This record gives sequence, C-alpha cells and structure tokens, in this order.
Amino acid sequence: MNTAALPPPVPLCPIPPRRLLVLRSASKRQMEVSGIDSNGREFSSASEMWREEIGGTGTEAAGSDQTKLRDWYSKGISYWQGVEASVEGVLGGYGCVNDTDVKESEAFLKMLLPLRFGKEKRHLVALDCGAGIGRVSKNLLLRHFNEVDLVEPVSHFLETARENLSPSNIMQEDDTNKATNFYCVPLQDFTPEPGRYDVIWVQWCIGHLPDEDFISFFNRAKAGLKTNGFFILKENTTRGGGFVLDKDDQSITRSDTYFRELFERCGLYVHSARDQKELPKELFPVKMYCLVTEKPRKGVNTARKRKHGNRPAIIKS
Repeated sequence: MNTAALPPPVPLCPIPPRRLLVLRSASKRQMEVSGIDSNGREFSSASEMWREEIGGTGTEAAGSDQTKLRDWYSKGISYWQGVEASVEGVLGGYGCVNDTDVKESEAFLKMLLPLRFGKEKRHLVALDCGAGIGRVSKNLLLRHFNEVDLVEPVSHFLETARENLSPSNIMQEDDTNKATNFYCVPLQDFTPEPGRYDVIWVQWCIGHLPDEDFISFFNRAKAGLKTNGFFILKENTTRGGGFVLDKDDQSITRSDTYFRELFERCGLYVHSARDQKELPKELFPVKMYCLVTEKPRKGVNTARKRKHGNRPAIIKS
C-alpha cells in the first residue's frame, strides 16, 4: 500500500505482539484439539468450554448457570462500551477492511436479491443485527432496501448510528430509503416483528451468543421473514473443525463445520456461501452464508469453499 531509496513499508494493519503469540499457538494446535482460547488454553470439546464459561453445554438452556450466562453477556457488553463509536473502533482497529467488506457483501447481496424476489420492483425491508454505528446499514443496506431497522445492544453505538443515518447524513437521490427503527436490545432478547423483513443481516456479532441462544435467536427470527426472505450471516471462521474463544470480548469464533451443525439445529439451509476476499492475511477468514428456511432446489451452489488460515482477532460490525 504504502523502491531502494524509500523506508520499509509499514504493515497495513499492525498486530499486537500478544495476539501474534496466540496466532502461532492456535495455528499449531487447531487441528489437534477441538478448541483453544485467546490465552492459549486448549479444550477437548465445545461442551467442555461451554460448561466452564456458562455452566452448561451451550446447547441445553436448562443446563446453563444463569449467573454465569449473565456474566458472559455483561463482560461482552462492557468490552464494547469501552470502544470508540467509529469505524476504526467497531472494526477492532481494522478500519482498513471496511471498503473491501462492503464491496464483497454487495456483490453477494446483488446476486441473491433477484434470485429470491425476481426483478420486479418491490418494497424491501432489512434488519441489521449487531448494527454497531450503522456502518453496514449506511454503506450497503440503505442502497438496496427501502427501510432498514437496526438492533444493537451498545447504547453509544446506536446513538451514533441514529446520527450517521439521519437524512442529512445520507447521500441519496431521494428519501425513499431510510433507517426506520433503532432497537437497543441484545440479540438473545430480541424478537423481530413477524413477516416484516425480506433480509435479516447478521454480521460480526453472532459469536457473542452461546450455542443455545444462537439456535433460539434464529428460531425466533425465522418468523420475521417474508415469503422468500433470507438471512445473511457474515462471520469470522476458523480452520478445521475447532473454535477459538476470545476472553477479552467474550465471543467464540466457530469453524464452518460448527456453523453448519448449528444451522441444521435451527432448521435452516445454506442456499449459497461465499468467502470474503482481500482481507489482511493475519485475520481470520470470513465467510458469508445465505440461509433459508426451505431446502434449496438442486443446482443451487452450496459447496464449501477452500479454507484459509485463521487469526484470533475479533471484528465487530
């Protein structure tokens, strides 16, 4: 980004030394164990990790310790409450990925919209989950949807989103597209309005939900979709079949296999999937999934893409 007379180039996204150590440790062990945390501790299974973190398996609500579960969520919220409400802040110091993230997301979305809804003009409504400061809503969703609702649990992020998405800050030819509702609610407590949404966009936030709440959220959210509506889940993934637990912000990065097992438990099908391109090599690979409630017809591409290296750094939308 940045010949012999010039100083050495500066890395696009410098990585803290502690995180580099975790990367090296995780890359060596990931294929040998089921999971690892950001301090280097290994877990033989996800169930072992969830028992320690929330007092349950992560898939059985009755088995969770409610005090531990509340602590899990409160620590995550506390982490993000200390983060600046800016693109650089919500992207965890990786504001450099904003443009390529939006570009790849838009290409995926533009491929899906006519496949699901046809080419006739219609009133489209989207829900932006884990919306942060409205980065995805402003740069992507409002260009394609007449209405966008945002749900975000961190209050100062949501207030910034209100400002960022006000009519005076949105550059568009008319006012037909707008941010309509702003919900300051965590996903584990949020229930969408039935039949309101054509697309529910979930990006860089689902890692904060343990398995049981992941499943519960998507089961509730399915009722929020219109006919032919779909989810887009865009998230960090690990290599192989393991996971990485981030002890700083209380989130888990799951493998593609782990995600697909959860999708099955949710009664969701992968209509199509795509890898995010052009990210710094030190980051986790990022994958986009289009999830639908009906089994896709034969011929729809649901093949898994080639996996790349992983990086224990969490990015938030």
